[in-house]
Amino acid sequence: MWNSGAFHRGSSLSSMGAIVLTLAMLLAQPARAIELLRDADVEYGLAQLASPILRAAGLSPAQVKVLVVNDGDLNAFVVSNDVIFVNHGLINRATSAEMLQAVLAHEAAHIANGHITRRMTNLGNARTLAGLGMALAAVAAAAGNGDAAAGLAIGTTSAAQRAFLKHTRAEESSADQSGVRFMRAAGADPRGFLEVMELFRGQDVLSEARQDPYARSHPLSRDRLRAMEAFVAAYGTGVAPNPTAAYWFARVKGKISAHTRAPKWTLKRTGDSGYKDVAFLREAVAESRQSRTKQALRAIDNAIATRPSDPFFHAAKGDILMDARQFQSAVTAYGQAVKLSPRDALLLAGYGRALLATGNVTAARTTLEQARVIDFRDGIMLRDLSVAYAKSGQTGMAALVTAERYALSGRMEDAGIHAKRASGLLATGSGPWQRAQDVLIASERAEKRKKRR
Repeated sequence: MWNSGAFHRGSSLSSMGAIVLTLAMLLAQPARAIELLRDADVEYGLAQLASPILRAAGLSPAQVKVLVVNDGDLNAFVVSNDVIFVNHGLINRATSAEMLQAVLAHEAAHIANGHITRRMTNLGNARTLAGLGMALAAVAAAAGNGDAAAGLAIGTTSAAQRAFLKHTRAEESSADQSGVRFMRAAGADPRGFLEVMELFRGQDVLSEARQDPYARSHPLSRDRLRAMEAFVAAYGTGVAPNPTAAYWFARVKGKISAHTRAPKWTLKRTGDSGYKDVAFLREAVAESRQSRTKQALRAIDNAIATRPSDPFFHAAKGDILMDARQFQSAVTAYGQAVKLSPRDALLLAGYGRALLATGNVTAARTTLEQARVIDFRDGIMLRDLSVAYAKSGQTGMAALVTAERYALSGRMEDAGIHAKRASGLLATGSGPWQRAQDVLIASERAEKRKKRR
């Protein structure tokens, strides 16, 4: 999970932590955990790209988030009405803002056209929700959709998950036409759809095992391609490039590629985006990943000089300093980021982490609590908050937050252990005690279903 400006160390990616969601992706491979990559800079940039599309679709940008999955495969999907998931592999392969916006428009159309709501209803009526398992429940929870998470039963079969995510040809045609309309209304060139389809050309003749995940869940046929060409022609292509969208696409892709490709590869291509500040950011990431702190700080300072009021560049500096164990300096950098964007949960989480590292437990706890209220989906933040509670002598709250962190990652047995401990330490009937009961009940249900399998 990329927290604040850069990435926390975790998994194989530099400066990256991860919310591990036990989502058996709808692939041919066995069930496997996936990771959400959380980064304030990237998510803000994706929101800039998605917001005009969502508004054109009649959806609220404040209600629908775009989150990045740590997976190099080409895929994008929705499992609830309030989040669009995009693999970093698809972002890295996109060549224009319009291409990525076309992906977002298509997924937004699945939401706006009621495909997800209808699928949830049909699955419930067919009593097949159990097959979706804790995997999709975890994703629904991570997306902030408590109702969907509650409705998804424990236990996983990849076949049921494939059935859930795979769209019918009718749904694809509907989403294509709506997506093109949304693009045009948002002032984005709908030819981005043709670029996406070109990327997946020929997938329909491959065996399922060899297809990209996106092609498996979004069946592409020659008829669909011809229809898309007609849609695009009908809605017109005379759309001027949007410089704001172009910038944020370059920044999102530039940062993601700098974190997911080899540093040497990045350093040879820092200027590919055409934006000086993005080039400096990519250089800073690459140098930091090689533990070249002096060079990384020089690069990020150059980025800050280009855009001094950009909170995410200050946060990126904070992450570099944290990795270098220069904690007090990191507090200063994160503090400036939070001053510029006081309601960003991931920036608050980074600030709280730095405060905790300096031993300022009270301030760290307060800051991390603020972050949790805004966005609970940050597993690293929950870990840090539990440490802050423990250091403050609030063992019940430490156990509760640990239980919630395990539940978020799908580790329901561990979640139950800590929820039970929290229940015994917290005041009966209090708000935190009720939260512990919620986790405990979910854990017990998971265990019962596990025994029945």
